[in-house]
Amino acid sequence: MTVTPEDWASDSLELSQQSTWDLVVVGGGTAGIVAAKTAAGLGADVLLIERERPGGDCLWTGCVPSKALLSAPHAAAGSRRMGEFGLRSTGIEVDFAGVMAHVHAAIATIEPVDSPATLRMSGVRVVHGDATFTGMSTLSVDGRNIDFRHALIATGSSPSIPSVPGLVESSPLTSDSIWSLETLPAHLLVMGGGSIGCELGQAFARLGSQVSLVESGPRILLREDSDAAEAVATSLVADGVSIRVGAAIVSVSDRGPVVATLSDGSNIKADRILVAVGRRPRLGGLGLESAGVDLNEAGFVSVDARLRTTNRRIWAAGDITGHPQFTHVAGNHGSLAASNAVLGLRRKVDIATVPRVTYTHPEIAAFGVDLERADRLGLRTRTVDHAEVDRAVTEGRVSGYSRLVLDKRGRIVGASLVGPRAGESLAEAVLAARHGLRARDIAASMHPYPTYGDGVWKAGLAQVQDDLSGRLVQRVVRLLILLRRFLAGR
Repeated sequence: MTVTPEDWASDSLELSQQSTWDLVVVGGGTAGIVAAKTAAGLGADVLLIERERPGGDCLWTGCVPSKALLSAPHAAAGSRRMGEFGLRSTGIEVDFAGVMAHVHAAIATIEPVDSPATLRMSGVRVVHGDATFTGMSTLSVDGRNIDFRHALIATGSSPSIPSVPGLVESSPLTSDSIWSLETLPAHLLVMGGGSIGCELGQAFARLGSQVSLVESGPRILLREDSDAAEAVATSLVADGVSIRVGAAIVSVSDRGPVVATLSDGSNIKADRILVAVGRRPRLGGLGLESAGVDLNEAGFVSVDARLRTTNRRIWAAGDITGHPQFTHVAGNHGSLAASNAVLGLRRKVDIATVPRVTYTHPEIAAFGVDLERADRLGLRTRTVDHAEVDRAVTEGRVSGYSRLVLDKRGRIVGASLVGPRAGESLAEAVLAARHGLRARDIAASMHPYPTYGDGVWKAGLAQVQDDLSGRLVQRVVRLLILLRRFLAGR
């Protein structure tokens, strides 16, 4: 399904008929769509303005295509392990065109959920065009003036391209453009060792590309626990990825093959370069100065804890705020900002329990206080190696672990999981932290057996057992037993 100008036409006629909108949403990605639907569901008059196509980065260049792509190389890698289970395989042949066809089919299947027609069914008016703020409570869309009581900016972000000499001229790939590839690169150079670089680097290596990954920092996945990053690095190397850390790409030349020169003086030749060094807010042409909307020192829209900007009528959500750049954050914050704007609520964002997942093999899922900070603050950690998790043993995936970080009262304030389905297993710990629950609450909850969730449960159980082993607790328990014996003998 492709959005055409006809899809937008009906609501364009209504702009001149509406005097003042309760909420105007600028941007039709996850944050904008969720915000618009939330406000419309509350009975507000809502207009959503999108300059390209609804769905945003998540649908077109992010979550949907990337996870569709990852399913193919991970399946191929799984088939290569068949011998571990007593099975025989004649090998895997990669049809890259077929892989990309699967990616685009996934996008096409999900696309109608975010279409203008679906938004209208939710009570949202949708218009195609470029929005520019013209005052504190006004904006224009391609020359048409619009008044609003409240507005929400949700224009998202785009990949950053560093100012490295020759890089732009080499036509680098990004997480936005890689989906247009028609042939598998023989040698792919990945610039950046964060989640996107590791995910796509491993994917292309498993599909058959020679992959070199360059990270200027001391290791890959810098925001994850070091042992989690090490587990992924080991897996990447096993898949054939060459990892270079502590060296930056300082120049690129494009003479036949791309040649990247590193800060240590070495060179890497490749067919294509994939740049994965972060994203920058998409704010050009919005006229924020006219609306009195300030940016912070990092170039993001300045918002308070309720997602209100420096203009009390204008709110912001998603990647442009500098909050963690995840689809689930954008959706959650879009809903929160819309309800605050329309109903006058004072709900605040919760950053402490934002989960994140790196969809490599092994998968990494984490939130909250990490191991390094826990050690610095004197907090307790409980780690269960997956050699103790029976489901991991049965599937031959024992290299991971489940870790909980606990405060002095035993409440869960962080977690790091490494292994299959880590993202799914993390949800329990996030819920517990959100509601101030303790390790003993997880330990006391019955869990199905055998699952990878046993790792989180066993980590909670280990803390309970440690608490029960304390001298005072043992004395109390002993007194209770003696009292029961005494009463039974009466």
